[in-house]
Amino acid sequence: MALASSLALAVGLSCAQSKKQPPIVKTGAAAGTATIKGVVKFEGTPLKPRMISMKQDKKCDALHKGKPVPSDEFVLNKNGTLKWVLVYVKNPPKGNYKPPATPVVLDQNGCHYTPHVFGIMVGQTLEIRNSDGFLHNVHFVGKKNPQFNQAQPTKAVVIRKQFKSPELPPDSYFKCDVHPWMKAWVGIFDHPFFAVSGDDGSFTISGLPAGTYEIEAWHENKKLGKQTQKVTVKAGETKTVIFTFKLTH
Repeated sequence: MALASSLALAVGLSCAQSKKQPPIVKTGAAAGTATIKGVVKFEGTPLKPRMISMKQDKKCDALHKGKPVPSDEFVLNKNGTLKWVLVYVKNPPKGNYKPPATPVVLDQNGCHYTPHVFGIMVGQTLEIRNSDGFLHNVHFVGKKNPQFNQAQPTKAVVIRKQFKSPELPPDSYFKCDVHPWMKAWVGIFDHPFFAVSGDDGSFTISGLPAGTYEIEAWHENKKLGKQTQKVTVKAGETKTVIFTFKLTH
């Protein structure tokens, strides 16, 4: 009876622990079969896009024929969703995840950083290009990763960097000291479970083991901020979540 009771207790503790956190992934890749996908909606009166004048640099201004350019700070898609929202798993399954061999590309095109918001893994190569072909200044600002500030005068100069520590915006971003309106936000992760909403407001996070996860969505506008939802997925299952942002006053 004592042995049976001990076994029952051990099984009960094991079950309780498994419910508290997602399972450990022992491989170096995202080996799960569950998927979380969704969309980021917006409700209310949309913000008017901030218009950027580039007249302080004749080359930038000429690219846009002297017209002001809308900022990427608040992009409302045609279907009422938001672009450039960083979505990620706050409590990822434990694992030693290897970064992809394919680099993430950050380009300077039309005196804009493209993409405006992106994610990258620790140890993954960031390739910074200059499609404009004239002087830009790549200035990374972070609290957990070393800052760097490097001129990029031509297309031939390609900057390659890697990050060593996870870090989230608003603490981690890029700016251009030559063109003060240029900015890009970067989420740096030690796991592959992140995405950015696109032109239809959708996102997909795949390769998850079965478990219960906290999914967070972050927008750069402080009046929108960030939201978190708890999602439970089974092996092979696809769950859909909807984030709805509203302006706070």
